[in-house]
Amino acid sequence: MIVDLSAHNNLICKKSLIIVGPTAIGKSTVAVMLAKTFNGEVIGLDSRQIYRNMPIGTAQPSIKEMDGVPHHLIGILSPSEIISAGEYARLVNKTIQNVKSNQNLPIICGGSGLYYRALTQGFFNESSSDAKIRDSLNKRLNRDGARVLLAELNSIDPEYSKIVHLNNHKRILRALEIFEITGKPPSEHFRKQEKNNQREKFLSIYLKPNIDALVPRINNRIEKMLGNGWLEEVKDLKSLGFNDNTHPMESLGYKYLIQYLKGERNLNDTIERIKIETRQFARKQIKWFDKEEMDITIDIPEISNKVIFRHILQAINDF
Repeated sequence: MIVDLSAHNNLICKKSLIIVGPTAIGKSTVAVMLAKTFNGEVIGLDSRQIYRNMPIGTAQPSIKEMDGVPHHLIGILSPSEIISAGEYARLVNKTIQNVKSNQNLPIICGGSGLYYRALTQGFFNESSSDAKIRDSLNKRLNRDGARVLLAELNSIDPEYSKIVHLNNHKRILRALEIFEITGKPPSEHFRKQEKNNQREKFLSIYLKPNIDALVPRINNRIEKMLGNGWLEEVKDLKSLGFNDNTHPMESLGYKYLIQYLKGERNLNDTIERIKIETRQFARKQIKWFDKEEMDITIDIPEISNKVIFRHILQAINDF
């Protein structure tokens, strides 16, 4: 059943809906339920789901899970392409206008905190770049490893380093490059960035779970992903020339599967390491979104898609 937006809540007619929260909470499923209720289209806000050739490991919704709802910014880039938060925000804003031209509700859904911030607050000028500095940092990465560079970032900007994953070499290098060019840490740039008065208006909803309730869902999801052919997906990526030092393999779990394929880990240890890494990532997501300004925060003690959906409808109605 499609609900008349103006009858349900006039406020939502003027805004685009954003649903954010940690991995495995059920955002994609709930977004489809909302789209069917409000005649909407889903726009991805995920730094990994935007890539092709890796649908299983990045938990992209399948055709069946999309259930006839149009989805955007899912699987549109080659894994060899790199996109910044600012570029992603521009893509989202362009897609929003296209969705609205169809007289549909844009429902932006994902778990990338940095992309959420870029979309809702604007972003500092990312054009500042220095090829020599970037080349020097890349050489240091190859020589000293990501852990050394992340420790350096922590000494420069402990606030920002807390939300940068060790495997995200691109973000580590970019943060250090910004510091070397400007003399200021990335977090300071974010605090001082100018807000774009013409930016799209959003109704942001943060789904905040009890982490203990989320753990079984994380574990079950990983088991399901492996059963659906995640390992074969990694083999296919390797056959295309991507290894553990290339961009797509920075995503959660991929490096451990590569180590397994190399014979460096047994399967049980590999699975356990992926589960641990994913739980750690979920905690980082929660810490990030806890600090962001949200229109609505919904505490989720019981993780059920139907329960979450009802909570969101009630929250929108009460807003």
